[in-house]
Amino acid sequence: MAFLRTVIRCSVYKKYGLLLDHHGKLNVCTSTLKSTAAASTNIVDTTPPKTVQQPPRDPLDITFEDAKAAFKSKTNLELIRAYVVYTLCSFDYLVQNNMKLMKLARNVLGEKLFIMLMKATFYGHFVAGEDEYKIRPKLERLRSFGVKPILDYSVEEDLSQEEAEKREVESSVPEAGEPEVEGSLKQYHVDKTFADRRYKVQSARTYFYLNEATCERNMETFIKCLEAIAGATYGTGITAIKLTALGRPQLLLQLSEVIMRARQYMTEIVGGEGNVLSHHLKHEDLESKFDKIKDKESLRKFLKQVTYDKQGVLHLFPWSGIIDDNQELSMTFRVPDLKTGRMTRLISQLSTKEEEMFRNMIRRVNTIVKAAQEMDVRIMVDAEQTYFQPAITRITLEFMRKYNKEKAIVFNTYQCYLRNALTEVTTDLEQAKRQNFFFGAKLVRGAYLEQERARAAAMGYPDPTNPNFEATTEMYHSTLTECLKRIKAFKEKGEDKKIAIMVASHNENTVRFAIEKMKEFGIEPGDKVICFGQLLAMCDYITFPLGQSGYSAYKYIPYGPVNEVLPYLSRRAQENKGVLKKIKKEKRLLSKEILRRLATGQIWYTPKGNYVPV
Repeated sequence: MAFLRTVIRCSVYKKYGLLLDHHGKLNVCTSTLKSTAAASTNIVDTTPPKTVQQPPRDPLDITFEDAKAAFKSKTNLELIRAYVVYTLCSFDYLVQNNMKLMKLARNVLGEKLFIMLMKATFYGHFVAGEDEYKIRPKLERLRSFGVKPILDYSVEEDLSQEEAEKREVESSVPEAGEPEVEGSLKQYHVDKTFADRRYKVQSARTYFYLNEATCERNMETFIKCLEAIAGATYGTGITAIKLTALGRPQLLLQLSEVIMRARQYMTEIVGGEGNVLSHHLKHEDLESKFDKIKDKESLRKFLKQVTYDKQGVLHLFPWSGIIDDNQELSMTFRVPDLKTGRMTRLISQLSTKEEEMFRNMIRRVNTIVKAAQEMDVRIMVDAEQTYFQPAITRITLEFMRKYNKEKAIVFNTYQCYLRNALTEVTTDLEQAKRQNFFFGAKLVRGAYLEQERARAAAMGYPDPTNPNFEATTEMYHSTLTECLKRIKAFKEKGEDKKIAIMVASHNENTVRFAIEKMKEFGIEPGDKVICFGQLLAMCDYITFPLGQSGYSAYKYIPYGPVNEVLPYLSRRAQENKGVLKKIKKEKRLLSKEILRRLATGQIWYTPKGNYVPV
């Protein structure tokens, strides 16, 4: 068996020049087979040792003006199609009415001709293919040019505003109704005006809850994405998931409110700003604050479940209980009230059915993450609206703690247009450090800015967003710098670099900033702790030069049947209209490369890459 394994490993080396070890890292195949005769002292092997050919690496132009490097993975027809699509995206009338026009074209042309038209234009440009089998050539070509995929099955329901609002309201109100609870936070309750979560959102996909069976189907779809990734990327791919696809939004709202009320409670107990991790409160000091509590037995149970280490209290509640089948949410979040001397509940009573639905949601997430671990690929949990995000982050962190023991399998997403982004990331980094698990994060500017501002103003709670683009950029750069500092500290100590960050940005200044900071802190692309990500067919002039020069680069890859991804295509057209400066540069580079190929006689150019992704 050992001999067979050696032969197999070396045959893989002959094909790819590199191997993946059991940690998912790239290793050169050094195994050699020696015959018994060669071991004899009478025979000397005079064959010179073969030099291992390193994978090609191109120099990186950080001005991102190299058109040849940007588009060497594209055929001439693909370049022309891209130029046409971007030109169409610059016409206001077409963009504003794109969904109506696509439906009209389908009715006029008929199904077959409409699909051909879409594949020749918008669908062919923005979407990888119809299913996990038809996208395989696209994934293979991306990989050959040093770029890895993040898969997203981009089928969306084409719901009317009325239907979306109806579904959201029905699925966001507890069975017992919306009782008035002292200390409740209005931000974490549904408002019909903003029940259609697509309002003022272009770049993020939205799921609306229908029933538990739909959530099961969504789970199965995410697992199919994992299988497609595992089959084509050799352990380097990622699948993006959304928690609102896997459960009832009411439960995320209630858990988010509990988390925020728990933070307020801790501030009342300890005083000052910040969460419990920043205070390093000792367990005995916490206990002394509850001398006046009358229900000693309940107090004892509360104190028993407090999580702490040698630095002090970590958590007031056993947050691991939210991913534990044997825990009930409504019984977990009870705290000693210093005013009344009694135990009070931070979460409204959940029915048996609601508790079961929450466990179902957690089971679905666990099934997906466990499958990712077994397939040696990764899960990226997308960020959503601020009223869901505390629950999403808490659940994601618990799955990090459970599964990120040897490497980062689960990643959370942080939106840097939020005022508290740096605080949240720093807190979660500290928890990962103290509880000894790998921390994975995707940093984005964010998808819900206008919606968040409008909702906060209408409902009368503080605006959670930064005041302008410059403040968001500063927040992004500060948050990234904090992560890089901690990576540097791990590296200087010679320890595992237990932090993995994706710089998910279409802003070339932010990408340049990340590259310069990596150099400043002595972090190499080969350390495999920093990667970059952009959407398929957007900012190719950033992604491909990065991948071809040896940086870890990803494309967010949507796929699905033509008619069922029309809402996605509509959003892409809208989003491209909103980034005209980027389109202008991409069009200029496209035309430059098209003319260069024509001038050099590359009429039938065939992309052929032999890069190896980092």
